[in-house]
Amino acid sequence: AGMAVRVSVLPSPRCLFDEPVHIRVAGLQPQQAVTLRASLVDESGELFQAHALYRAGSSGELDLSRSPALGGSYLGVEPMGLLWALQSKTPYKRLAKRNVLTPFCVDLEVYEGHGDMNRLLGKCTNERWFLGEGVKRISIREGRLKATLFLPPGPGPFPGLIDLYGSGGGLIEYRASLLASRGFVTLALAYMSFEDIPAMPEILELSYFEEAVNFLRKQQQVKDTGIGVLGLSKGGDLALSMATFLPGIKAAVSISGSSFNSFIPLKGDGFTIPVHPYDLGRMKISDESGPVDFSDVLDDHTDPATWDCRIPVERSLAKFLFLSGLDDMNWKSDLYCRDAVQRLRQHGREVEFYSYSGAGHLLEPPYLPLCKVSIHRVLGMLVHWGGQWREHAKAQEDAWRRIQSFFWHHL
Repeated sequence: AGMAVRVSVLPSPRCLFDEPVHIRVAGLQPQQAVTLRASLVDESGELFQAHALYRAGSSGELDLSRSPALGGSYLGVEPMGLLWALQSKTPYKRLAKRNVLTPFCVDLEVYEGHGDMNRLLGKCTNERWFLGEGVKRISIREGRLKATLFLPPGPGPFPGLIDLYGSGGGLIEYRASLLASRGFVTLALAYMSFEDIPAMPEILELSYFEEAVNFLRKQQQVKDTGIGVLGLSKGGDLALSMATFLPGIKAAVSISGSSFNSFIPLKGDGFTIPVHPYDLGRMKISDESGPVDFSDVLDDHTDPATWDCRIPVERSLAKFLFLSGLDDMNWKSDLYCRDAVQRLRQHGREVEFYSYSGAGHLLEPPYLPLCKVSIHRVLGMLVHWGGQWREHAKAQEDAWRRIQSFFWHHL
């Protein structure tokens, strides 16, 4: 009976969700076989878990940044594998944070051996927050706006961002709150399926998004050098439209987006961009209750008949960053990104583009686990998002770094 087994999370057991941590175990026997398990209960009570088999070093120490996992949810040296490999027992659940004022608590436990986990040796909890110290969360219902404003601590001025999620709708705050924790004044903006905004609006008005830009520009803590906009999926094409048609947008990031206006017509000042034509008859369904593959429903984007729904990004003076996963099973985001990038480059515009092999549609802040299939809240169907666990996790880390440095550089 040597010293007790201690599990530690360094530099601190309390951190922001997007921060990597060092997980270490001390007080084991030399070469001792152990199983590490991470558990997280989300706000709906769903349990997410990951586990990995390890062997202690000669001094009875285990350091996840150096020791390889020998089996379990992942293999090899993966310092953050216990987080990005979290999976729910119920299939098709997506881990997402609804209330950013509370953390996700990840319980880390060490068990004896590589068999059944009945002898607990030690444990600790990693508190992972979405709101940094001193960041303010302000609910906005002004004019037509349905949004949440996040202000970093201090007088600033800080660069201002508008954050848009996809066609699942709602008011999604966790990415915006993390960006504010990193020094951006961020406005998370709802535009469908929220309060009195219909699940599937007949039309989206550019003037609504312009209201958001004007609101953000008049905040005292926002730098007056221009606004950035970040969008995922449907939010990606809206980000491109805002950067193209609205003054004051200086930089735009499209994640798994399209270079065409998708699903809902967009009404501007004296023009309307129609919807990229699609045919739901081309959905692929494996079985009755199974997930739907939407990747072929959109008409061929190289056909000139679809070009009136193109977003004329080449007219924009903004800087652009496109990110896409090559394993996106929702739609061909990589092709659509390439279409926009090519048009921008032909017109001598500055654009950055990264595509990630093995990454799916839902490129989220780092350490949120891959969601391959989940319910689309507006369509009410199970949808394939794609992605391979390890590659997707690496892509999320890289993309998050690139998004932040892109906005710092241009704003």
